[in-house]
Amino acid sequence: MEGPSVEELLAKAEQEEAEKLRRITVHKELELEFDLGHLLASDRNPPTLLRQAGPSPEAELRALARDNTQLLINRLWQLPTERVQEAVVARLPEPATRLPREKPLPRPRPPTRWQQFARLKGIRPKKKTNLVWDEVSGQWRRRWGYRRARDDTKEWLIEVPGGADPMEDQFAKRIQAKKERVAKNELNRLRNLARAHKAQVPSAAGLHPTGHQSKEELGRAMQVAKVSTASVGRFQERLPKEKAPRGTGKKRKFQPLFGDFAAEKKHQLELLRVMNSKKPQLDVARATNKQMREEDQEEAAKRRKMGQKGKRKGGRQGPSNKRKGGPPGQGEKRKGGLGGKKHSRPPTFGGKKKGVPHQGGKRRK
Repeated sequence: MEGPSVEELLAKAEQEEAEKLRRITVHKELELEFDLGHLLASDRNPPTLLRQAGPSPEAELRALARDNTQLLINRLWQLPTERVQEAVVARLPEPATRLPREKPLPRPRPPTRWQQFARLKGIRPKKKTNLVWDEVSGQWRRRWGYRRARDDTKEWLIEVPGGADPMEDQFAKRIQAKKERVAKNELNRLRNLARAHKAQVPSAAGLHPTGHQSKEELGRAMQVAKVSTASVGRFQERLPKEKAPRGTGKKRKFQPLFGDFAAEKKHQLELLRVMNSKKPQLDVARATNKQMREEDQEEAAKRRKMGQKGKRKGGRQGPSNKRKGGPPGQGEKRKGGLGGKKHSRPPTFGGKKKGVPHQGGKRRK
């Protein structure tokens, strides 16, 4: 059996090379517009093949997407490349197409109270330099922040001011004053945010900065102050006739970080068992209590409704002189129908019923 000749092998190699070139070479009547910064290619050619495809142009769409992607990759290979950690990457140019924003533009921040006051008075901010001359160190330093000029926190000796207690710790006093300034600035920042969002900021104790507070406001402030402890007011002293506070809530209890490992293991296994079980976990006692509460609420609603109806019936007497509790008859129906209970005594012959008022008018003597 003779093998393929040299001419056949060369023809086959040329055919394979032409097939490879055909795969990477795409001909378009109109060149595509490229934005390599966004890896974007815009095809302006008319879709004639898609119109001829009919109702199912999936194959033509795939071929069109493949050709446009091939053109985009060919343009990427023309860009300058560099090696980054054993990988060849291309340096993309700056994007030319302006894409729409994903989120809307941020709203301008509302002015603070100082900005409003400065605008009203015509005060303009003066720009200060960041560096100032420090006479102690003899060099230029920052005005604020770390290693600033005239840093009073690095002093090892503080002069006691006149009229101050000589035994008072001036270092602790300075630290406390700084903490108060920081807290005041934070409070002003939160107030500016609340004012910007038009929200009313209540005080911690429920008191308003007015001259007179009502009894309810004072009581609420005292209640808040008493429960603002670590024990939620449990060990606070009470007045002789003061009632126990209600609705103070419960303090959360957390398990210690290092404790009973057996109990922790049991708890975790119980959680896994509940999560893997297909049947839902049902708390019978809780469900029973909920059903009983609902029944009690329904009965209470019915009693209130019947009480309101009784008040309306027992009000002003109408022209028919109907009275509640009298003998049935003369336009009245007995409650309960034929099978209802009768609370009246059987009538006597020739006598009056005891305990029943006379239904007629005045009798003549």
